[in-house]
Amino acid sequence: MRIVKYILRRIGFMAVTLLGVSIIAFALVRIAPGNPVELLLPEDATEEQINAMEERMGLNDPVLVQYFKYIGQVLKGDLGYSYRLNKSVSQLIAERLLQTAKLAVITLVWSTIFAIVLGILAGINRGKGIDVFSMMFSLVGQSVAPVWLALMMILLFSVKLGWLPTNGSSGWQCMIMPSLCNGLAQAVLVARLTRTGMADVLSEDYITATRARGISKMKVYSKYALKNALLPVVTIIGARIGHLLAGSAVIESIFVWPGMGQLLTQAIGQRDLQLVQSLLLVSAFMISLANLLVDILYTFVDPRIQLT
Repeated sequence: MRIVKYILRRIGFMAVTLLGVSIIAFALVRIAPGNPVELLLPEDATEEQINAMEERMGLNDPVLVQYFKYIGQVLKGDLGYSYRLNKSVSQLIAERLLQTAKLAVITLVWSTIFAIVLGILAGINRGKGIDVFSMMFSLVGQSVAPVWLALMMILLFSVKLGWLPTNGSSGWQCMIMPSLCNGLAQAVLVARLTRTGMADVLSEDYITATRARGISKMKVYSKYALKNALLPVVTIIGARIGHLLAGSAVIESIFVWPGMGQLLTQAIGQRDLQLVQSLLLVSAFMISLANLLVDILYTFVDPRIQLT
């Protein structure tokens, strides 16, 4: 019953957050310079044609009327219509979300497994070679910008060696470079947190007492230490799930990956109002939902944590 109340309360907070995001997104796309109608029509369009298109798009209404019409559509499950792409926004997002989800899953799997294993080994072997490698990996990973890394990988693996394609989504080879660029920041953070968590937990008195009772090191590490060390890691992974599903605009644009990030970049450049504000709203929803699921998962990882 307590969990149900907590979830309902968090859903209420999510609704308030999404309302705020909708207001900000609606305002930002309308204060940007330029008339979106003029980008849709040819340069020689007459004043009558421009007015007719503005009327069709609902841009002649007062701003508040436009906003409440949009919110009313969203509540009915209608995210609007893209006049630039001649498709409903819901259909466009559904198509691109699948591609973004594929890339997100690959990114999340490799970065999480690699980082947790590296962090565990570094935490257990403090001061040794694997620990030094872990710290160097974290330092380099934090210093490298994803855009620079993407360009260097294209130059090396595509231009120089010819091993990987520079763009597209036609095969698993197309996922390698985008997933590496997207996952590096997460791998660095998860590895550092896991290493710190393992090192701190292994220095606790209850771990020393457990070892004194003759319990094997492997059981101490897996059953007692790792579970407590992974609590902050769960938070980071959960937050990253939402961001990955929302799409990485820069990386997807560089590698021409047909996901939500690239769609958002195109929509901003084309002043596609309905598409931009709906993409931002859907992205905020996925991030909020991921945070809620992480909070609930906490109670299973550590029963001492209560949802209040």
